[in-house]
Amino acid sequence: MRNGWGWLVLSVVIVLLDQLSKQWVLQSLVFGEVIAVMPSFNLVLAYNSGAAFSFLAGAGGWQRGFFSGVAVVAAVVIVYLLRKHRGERLFSLALAMILGGAIGNLMDRILLGHVVDFLDFYVQGYHWPAFNVADMAITGGAGLLIWDSFKKPAKP
Repeated sequence: MRNGWGWLVLSVVIVLLDQLSKQWVLQSLVFGEVIAVMPSFNLVLAYNSGAAFSFLAGAGGWQRGFFSGVAVVAAVVIVYLLRKHRGERLFSLALAMILGGAIGNLMDRILLGHVVDFLDFYVQGYHWPAFNVADMAITGGAGLLIWDSFKKPAKP
């Protein structure tokens, strides 16, 4: 993508998918409600005031501003990197995914004071922490960054 705008469009698509899915869940479920979809997968409305896997969720409220600030700084850095490395497809794809996910969760923090999670996978009673579309984009983007790092030649 020659000018880098296409990567930002991808980020916007991720934000839209994330926010639309969260709105659907907020309108369809009540907090804590569980809908069994298939063995090992539920839909559940959960709120996360912390970071990944509810890290610092019970920290008293200061974490909302902290994680919001981190997301804003990360977004600015990612937009800069997307413009600078727009020709590096895998790297830029990864950054665009992370940017979309970060903005999706940032919108929740700003508008709701917490992140809406709703995808609940489990095995024999062990539940993975609930997550959302933004989390999937961030995780997928991070995985692609790792993959990309192995593809680049080492600099002497």
